[in-house]
Amino acid sequence: MLSPAEAARLILEHVRPLETMRRPLREALDLVLAEDVTSPIDLPAWDNSAMDGYAVRSADVTGASPERTVTLRVIETVPAGRFPERALGPGEVTRIFTGAPLPTGADGVIRQEDTEPLPDGRVAVRNDRDSGRNVRHRGEDIRAGAVALARGAALGPAQLGVLASIAHGTPLVHRPPRVAFMGSGDEIVDLERADEILAGKKIATSNSYTLHGMIRRAGGTPLDLGVARDTKDSLREHLAGAHDADLLVTTAGVSVGEHDLVREVLTALGCDIKLWRIRMRPGAPLGFGLLDGRPWIGLPGNPVSVMVTFELFVRPVIRRLLGHALPFRRTVAVCVAEPITLGPKLRHYLRAIVAPQGADGALVARLTGPQGSGILTSMARANALLIVPEDHPAVAVGEVLQALVLDDPHHVAEAPF
Repeated sequence: MLSPAEAARLILEHVRPLETMRRPLREALDLVLAEDVTSPIDLPAWDNSAMDGYAVRSADVTGASPERTVTLRVIETVPAGRFPERALGPGEVTRIFTGAPLPTGADGVIRQEDTEPLPDGRVAVRNDRDSGRNVRHRGEDIRAGAVALARGAALGPAQLGVLASIAHGTPLVHRPPRVAFMGSGDEIVDLERADEILAGKKIATSNSYTLHGMIRRAGGTPLDLGVARDTKDSLREHLAGAHDADLLVTTAGVSVGEHDLVREVLTALGCDIKLWRIRMRPGAPLGFGLLDGRPWIGLPGNPVSVMVTFELFVRPVIRRLLGHALPFRRTVAVCVAEPITLGPKLRHYLRAIVAPQGADGALVARLTGPQGSGILTSMARANALLIVPEDHPAVAVGEVLQALVLDDPHHVAEAPF
């Protein structure tokens, strides 16, 4: 059996970013740029005011104070959206508003709080603290011809704003992957059969809702294939719905029981199975292969095992399909706050709460409670997976281990777990 890191590396060796397409900015959030975007303009396109106030020549206001005001003549008013028509001469100012272009000759903007309007179109300046300041200079953000955003950049709200600022309305991006997912098991039903679930006769397909949410959070487009029965015909029927998916994820049916038929059915359909089990808990029964050239990942059926293995193996695949160069979350060092005793000699991923503690803000990890692979609330309470290596049958208080923080936005190129 491979280690989790070896398995992750093997899986990603068979995954490439999806083809590219142009998308309107409003539809490009969280997608990944497939080309460098060069700015055709300076940004800002002209020197403009960062304040409501008066555009001035610094030479005219130097030394101004409440005791020694400087009186200047207002020659023009320029709101945002208009351009000045007159250049400043000695003793002259322009009434100006935030974002409006600076008139020729001005090198600063006195905020209006430091001024007092006077009769006959004049203004008194009471403070020179803004001499030469409050100006957004042409090109200080982006220069014409410079790369505004590089290939591989994830398009968050700020990046969309940058592209809009340079009138780049249809960026070239990798399209989001269609991720088909399905469960299996005669005991599993959806919520339209709530009466049977509440009577204890059937089990709710909680994994379907968990996977739908995790796929969306990872940037994929979920395609729910439903829950197959424990028969080969039912499995084949449900798997047929994944014909146009970019990634297929199944849950359950990948162990060694007599009803675990997924491997047999996939093999008969021509799936090139490359991985079946890995050295970890929870989640040892994990499958990977290529069905018609597209990746398939078979997750265990227990709810916690589904979430842990999705985080470690499926989420990085979705990120790679999206075009991310860094598919894996990083790990961070944490101090264990309680003794832990483990069972088999496997790499364990324990559900934990990681938080800073003490004056130095060191990260401390505490388990969320019982760690059974069917205890979904252990995952609902967790913000991290505490990683316990195979050679640690027990962990002492104060020991330093690595943890994968589940909402950490920082990513790395290689599997660190």
